[in-house]
Amino acid sequence: MITVIEQAVQARLVATAPKVEIVPVTLCYDRSDPFAVRMAFPAPATLEGIEVSWTFARELLEAGLDRPTGHGDVRVRPYGAGRTVVEFHAPEGVAIVLMASADLYHFLERAASIVPPGTEHLFLDMDHSLAELMRDSC
Repeated sequence: MITVIEQAVQARLVATAPKVEIVPVTLCYDRSDPFAVRMAFPAPATLEGIEVSWTFARELLEAGLDRPTGHGDVRVRPYGAGRTVVEFHAPEGVAIVLMASADLYHFLERAASIVPPGTEHLFLDMDHSLAELMRDSC
């Protein structure tokens, strides 16, 4: 049984106009963290020169395909026909990424095939999570 999916997509990293870089982005969904998705950017696309990953709610990505969503570090919204904007807000600044909505829909369909939306709570391992939290407190 598949428990982790990864999908490579092409994204446009919007920098200062008119420069727009195309970067490979890896989307990841892991059944062991059923509420979250991870988006990883390769080292050459980051200010630090190391791979950077952002983890945020799968529900945020789903909702953002249809309407502007998010108030914190990650915001998602539709952008014209067939594109979606994901904004990452950090103390260093804001990164704006454009992706084909079809790629995101495909990724979310694959994620739903291993954990259907609304059933995430059935895949949580509370004992393991609690043990992890308590491990460093002793």
